[in-house]
Amino acid sequence: MSIKQEAFGMTKDNQEVTIYKIMNNKGMEAHVINEGAALMSLIVPDKNNIKEDVVLGFEDLKSYEINGPSFGATIGRNANRIKDAKVVIEGVTYELDKNDGNNNLHGGKEGYGRVYYTASVKEEAGQDTVTFHRVSPNMEQGFPGTFTYQVSYTVTDDNELIIRYEGISDQTTIVNMTNHSYFNLKGHKSGSAMDHKLRIHASKITESDEESICDGSYLEVAGTPMDFREYKVIGKDIEADYKPLKDASGYDHNYVLENGGDLTVKVADLVDETSGRHMEVYTDAKGMQLYTANFLVPEEGCTFKEHASYPVRGAVCLETQAFPNACNIPSFPSTILQADEKYQTTTIYKFV
Repeated sequence: MSIKQEAFGMTKDNQEVTIYKIMNNKGMEAHVINEGAALMSLIVPDKNNIKEDVVLGFEDLKSYEINGPSFGATIGRNANRIKDAKVVIEGVTYELDKNDGNNNLHGGKEGYGRVYYTASVKEEAGQDTVTFHRVSPNMEQGFPGTFTYQVSYTVTDDNELIIRYEGISDQTTIVNMTNHSYFNLKGHKSGSAMDHKLRIHASKITESDEESICDGSYLEVAGTPMDFREYKVIGKDIEADYKPLKDASGYDHNYVLENGGDLTVKVADLVDETSGRHMEVYTDAKGMQLYTANFLVPEEGCTFKEHASYPVRGAVCLETQAFPNACNIPSFPSTILQADEKYQTTTIYKFV
């Protein structure tokens, strides 16, 4: 195990960004940067021990400062959507950034994936960790409370990438964090990922409207194109004449996980039979957003890694999270973090 550091450039605010390369003894590498606390690369051997980078990303720092798709980014203070960009906490209404129509998405335009972090490293037998630290000031993005938090990436000799989130706020607030990596297990520049097979241990999703806003109701997946309880090619039903798919232009839905928050119980499998790569997902989160990169287009001023051309649906996101719009739906598990209460959640992506 080892961690190597490499200069990546200076931000527009003259802050130095470093690439931290975490490598195990089986050829797996995770490259993370302190701009957006982002996962920049995830290099994994295939069945023939050929290594490929299996997450989409950018070639340069300037692109990560823009990062419209949130490639590999840490998402916060609240992942996913909040209806009408508004939340009531302890009787006070807080107005948030309307960056997704009339709604708030991933915290707002200036989310946690577009800010700078300090970093620390820790090397241990069988696992090495890079931790990114930051203080989110009171009313940043419109959320109350100074939120002191950290995001850590650990690579183990069991071919696990472990992402941990921890934090504490001095006021009652909303917290729901995730990572927004785009996976293509054939390799980041290999085209469509819709031939991957996926299995999700969930019998229902949180139902959403045309704006992808949840209202507290659930939809059983049985007998619908949303059903991934058994392995299914992702693209098999994606063009079905089915309203939830039409509304979202593909899959962009929150699955209600059935592991009871037990981190040791697998919640999903993503498989590419061509390369033989198989990724398992474990989390203590209640939900997971399946997103099939339905709106992935080149951005002005941005360059994809290795100058690749990423197509729409060229990747799959498996974003572990609390339920969308939970802060406005009392029947959903709460995303309220009480003052001085510790926030923590963990997700593991394991290659087997």
